[in-house]
Amino acid sequence: MIDFSLSPAIEKNRDMIHAVADGTMRPISREYDEREHEKPTEWLNMMWEASKNLISFGDGKKKASGKAEAVERHLSERTVRSAVLIEELSWGDVGLYLSIPHSALGGAAVAAAGTPEQKERFLSRFRDGEPKWGAMAITEPGCGSDSAALTTTAVQDGDQWVINGTKIFCTSGLMAAEKSEGFVVVWATVDKSAGRAGIKAFVVEHHTPGMTVAKVEDKMGIRASDTAMLVFEDCRIPLDNVLGQAEVKQSTTGFKGVMATFDATRPLVAASALGVARAAVDYVRETFAAEGITIRYVTPQTKLTTLERDFMDMEANLQAARLLTWRAAWMLDQGIQNNLEASMAKAKAGSMVTQVTQKAVELLGPLGYSRKTLLEKWMRDAKISDIYEGTQQINLLIIARRILGYSSQELN
Repeated sequence: MIDFSLSPAIEKNRDMIHAVADGTMRPISREYDEREHEKPTEWLNMMWEASKNLISFGDGKKKASGKAEAVERHLSERTVRSAVLIEELSWGDVGLYLSIPHSALGGAAVAAAGTPEQKERFLSRFRDGEPKWGAMAITEPGCGSDSAALTTTAVQDGDQWVINGTKIFCTSGLMAAEKSEGFVVVWATVDKSAGRAGIKAFVVEHHTPGMTVAKVEDKMGIRASDTAMLVFEDCRIPLDNVLGQAEVKQSTTGFKGVMATFDATRPLVAASALGVARAAVDYVRETFAAEGITIRYVTPQTKLTTLERDFMDMEANLQAARLLTWRAAWMLDQGIQNNLEASMAKAKAGSMVTQVTQKAVELLGPLGYSRKTLLEKWMRDAKISDIYEGTQQINLLIIARRILGYSSQELN
């Protein structure tokens, strides 16, 4: 039997995080959208404790407590749990959610491709101490969706790697590069002639000489989150900071290993999109109710108004994206290959949230377009879900390749 219910533990966590989203995120949402490059320090410090205990990207060991069955259940539903909680945080404010101190995408890369020693060394720090950040540096000025075309280099010099190149659009790049105990996972090539086979991922810790935050972007949406340009100039890191084996020729992780990061993170990006879309749907529903407008769910389709049909479509698409997201997350928790399902969830959620928030603005007309409400902000915040961690087009390509059995060379 297929069970779509959540465990009591997840439901309890969801209710708690929703209260945080409603009581502490919504009140400062507009303020930090307008003050893009300022950080709500008190709020971030408060969320540090919650984030390290509640949201997981597979980052490190868990502290077992209570009965073995409870611990096993906790681990077996880790990604589903994170997806549910991320939806709630993004319902509060997606930019503020992305600003929460956490290992994030950089931590997911270490979890996916790092050795046991590297996981302990880089991820254990997120279990205690002061707030810390992780980030991933992939995109370059001349290299966007085609990660294999990157030009950043890593050259071995004795017992060190020397990294040179420029990375752009690094989420939390400023915090990870400059704050205590943060780190950035940098994709670079050790052999350009080898193509994808020459690409490796390297952990560059905060304040490493040669790593500079050159720019912090001004953005359309997710403005409370910093997005940085990082420049690497003769940036030296230890030899064992390459994810996988220190000896590159012996490494089995490489490009494919680090790409597995996205199997874990795309469902969570999809979950974030769900939160933004649900915020818009909830607001429209509440506005309709205040105006005495009732959605007639039991009325035949041919007798519904355009407004009712549009709103029902918004709800249906939101639920469809949620089910795809939970499925991809559940498969990861069960150790089932979810490459196809992760891309399906990301593609559906990305297109859904842009359509739903746009339709919400349209349905409420001048009120939706006004800055008196957060609806126009949610429409701006929505679009990034269709871009980062694989654009809509890239994810559709992945889906087609998996379904049809084509390689990247045969279908591009």
